[in-house]
Amino acid sequence: MRISALVLTASAAVAGLTATTAAFAKEVNLYSYRQEKLIRPILDEFEKETGIEVNVVFAKKGMLQRLKSEGMNSPADAILTVDISRLMSHKQAGVLQAIASYEISKNIPAQYRDPKGFWYGLTVRSRVLFYAKDRVKASDLSTYEDLADPKWKGRICVRSSTNVYNQSMLAAMVAHKGSDAAEKWAAGIKENLARKPQGGDRDQIKAAAAGECDVAIGNTYYYGKMQNSSDAVQADAAKKVAMFWPNQNDRGSHVNISGVAVTKAAKNKENAIKLIEFLSNDKAQKFYASSNYEYPVKAGVEINGTVASWGTHKFDAIGLDKVADQQVEAVKIFDRVGWR
Repeated sequence: MRISALVLTASAAVAGLTATTAAFAKEVNLYSYRQEKLIRPILDEFEKETGIEVNVVFAKKGMLQRLKSEGMNSPADAILTVDISRLMSHKQAGVLQAIASYEISKNIPAQYRDPKGFWYGLTVRSRVLFYAKDRVKASDLSTYEDLADPKWKGRICVRSSTNVYNQSMLAAMVAHKGSDAAEKWAAGIKENLARKPQGGDRDQIKAAAAGECDVAIGNTYYYGKMQNSSDAVQADAAKKVAMFWPNQNDRGSHVNISGVAVTKAAKNKENAIKLIEFLSNDKAQKFYASSNYEYPVKAGVEINGTVASWGTHKFDAIGLDKVADQQVEAVKIFDRVGWR
């Protein structure tokens, strides 16, 4: 009886350990730049299909600092963030690990993923021009480079150079044209500003609508949000401007991504990979892109009706890893020309 009791006790301990291990293996911890309520519906679908629970920590600010301070004790298995510069900063800081998956590589085009597998794009947004329809004609516009022409003096609105979206835009120009040409362009834009850089992309669009400038630079998805906003001021501003896609006769309009990566400290690495595989499939791509008026990275996935209304356009096909390589140079150029 004593032996039986010991066996039962040992069996119970093993069973408890197995249950604990199984429970641990059935989760994945995500640090997200996007609020959980915006992505929870598609995460719920992932949980239903896989039985893997997704725990989300909203970390719009300080995500990198948090991961660095936590080190290998970090509970995060994956991160979800926006802009290639942020993804590259995490890679360079050593808080990510490379992963390989046939499913992910099949779904996500090469220009939207790290060559070594450290990060992967999920959605695409383009940084384009918005012009006041009562003062500017589409035929007046052509390229990003043309905005540096003196004819646009006092007519352009754009946010601060400290913003990562502008830094990536200039980094792409450095990658395409070289530092000298990019610096000349940045200096020209600075001379043509209608006002001191301030606010976000929606503020630039509203300024153009209000007559403070004639042309604004902003991300496409902000325009989509304004077109569908319950805020009458935003919706009205969107009606007063039109979207213009620059550089359609050469490299195409500049694009950036929201993206995902697996952390170096991941305790649930395989589950994190499964999550990324899921987020790259048709169903998740359609939902995730539509929820923010963006483009899916996977070809052939249906796009949101508002996004579809913008028509078909040529995107810059340069690898975003090459854009990220020029990020530091872009910041130096902004400092040299005094674009604050």
